[in-house]
Amino acid sequence: MLSHLLFERAETSDGIQCFEAQASTAPDRHAAVMADVQQVMDWLQARFPGQQGAVEEGAAWDVDCLVQHEPGGWVTVALTVTAAGHAGEAFVARFGDAPD
Repeated sequence: MLSHLLFERAETSDGIQCFEAQASTAPDRHAAVMADVQQVMDWLQARFPGQQGAVEEGAAWDVDCLVQHEPGGWVTVALTVTAAGHAGEAFVARFGDAPD
């Protein structure tokens, strides 16, 4: 289970799902956030090997991770996963969906 990332889901009109999570931590917690990111990446690669790429062009999933160093030493990590069809459904089953 993830300790720092909670995903919010949005769906486009063409059925592509977008899962976004963000965590802003002090430097001493950054490694734990990146462990969550790695857990998501490992799961995606194991569950859907060779299927990463532009979802709009037919790939099952893609990911974007932005790490930003903020004033005062804080580190913000934004992770976005896009998924189509069965990959999106499996992502929700594995990592859940943020409560409304």
